[in-house]
Amino acid sequence: MRHRIAVVGAGPAGLAFARVMHRRGHPVTVLERDPSPDARPQGGVLDLHEELGQLALDKAGLLEGFRALSRPEGQAMRILDTDGTVLRDWRPRPGDLANPEIDRGHLRDLLLGPLGVQWGRGVARVVPGTPDGTLVHFADGRREAFDLVVGADGAWSRVRPAVSPAAPHHTGVTLVETSLDDVDARHPDLARLIGDGALAVYGVNRALVAQRGSGGHVKVYAQFRAAPERHADPGPAGAEAVRSDLLALFDGWADPVLELVRRGTAFVRRPLYVLPASHTWAHVPGVTLLGDAAHLMPPLGAGANLAMLDGAELAEAVAAGPGDPDGAVRAFEERMWERAGRWARITAAGLERLVGPDPAEALALFDEVQPS
Repeated sequence: MRHRIAVVGAGPAGLAFARVMHRRGHPVTVLERDPSPDARPQGGVLDLHEELGQLALDKAGLLEGFRALSRPEGQAMRILDTDGTVLRDWRPRPGDLANPEIDRGHLRDLLLGPLGVQWGRGVARVVPGTPDGTLVHFADGRREAFDLVVGADGAWSRVRPAVSPAAPHHTGVTLVETSLDDVDARHPDLARLIGDGALAVYGVNRALVAQRGSGGHVKVYAQFRAAPERHADPGPAGAEAVRSDLLALFDGWADPVLELVRRGTAFVRRPLYVLPASHTWAHVPGVTLLGDAAHLMPPLGAGANLAMLDGAELAEAVAAGPGDPDGAVRAFEERMWERAGRWARITAAGLERLVGPDPAEALALFDEVQPS
């Protein structure tokens, strides 16, 4: 008997789940609220860890495809003092594949592959335990029943309330994101400053981070402690006001560093929210959660990696288990909670050190985690 299985969300977690299920010969309905794959930008880059995201891709049979698309040189990391002094300039050794970078859009395309995603299927809510199974209510008023619904729909998950009352809370840190395009040709001085990977500058309760992607694209993130309602999304008309606010916030920093803000082309506000590090729930037959829907944490290199491994491991467990998948789901949740809780505590502590009162703590954290 084939079970009716749906995954809500075509991000890294949901697609990793669907691709491993596809590889095992088990069809999955993928529901995504975006109207098309290119409906919105996919963001910057991700570093996929050997023991997490890369392991998930290996389970999906996609590791070689990832290596062809990834940028091992993107692992490079340069840290400057606020006066422009180079404090650290770490570069990966030849053949180092511990955490290669990949553009989010390239990763999504790799994971999509042959999957038939149902685009424009926004989910309003999920009701488990009906006579027909778990009922998915769509935003357009339609409904559909499944034996298992996997919520991989991110921080503000519409599936989560079916198993947990938890809601994300603000960390106290907000990011403002801007971009530089064709940096090597248009901004060669900034290209040299950033290097092949990422550049970070840490001050008191604030930081500037620039991260290189493919095709000369760079994302710049201004990070600071502020209430979430401050620095509302400016839209195109308010971009200059946000630029002025940021330049005032980072006043006194080295001029080449401030050029990362001065030359930015647009600004997007991203307050950082998290779920409790200990987030678990009483198991509910017919529904579960993956990735940010289950364990939203600060964006310090773990979230997408864990999300992908969640998806791959759940798929393996469900595909391998005969009969009702409920036992496999329950066992998977226990493993996920333990691993995610550990990483949530690590990343929460890391955020406190990276955007905190003592910039030396950020440098110390880098020295602790970077290979010698």
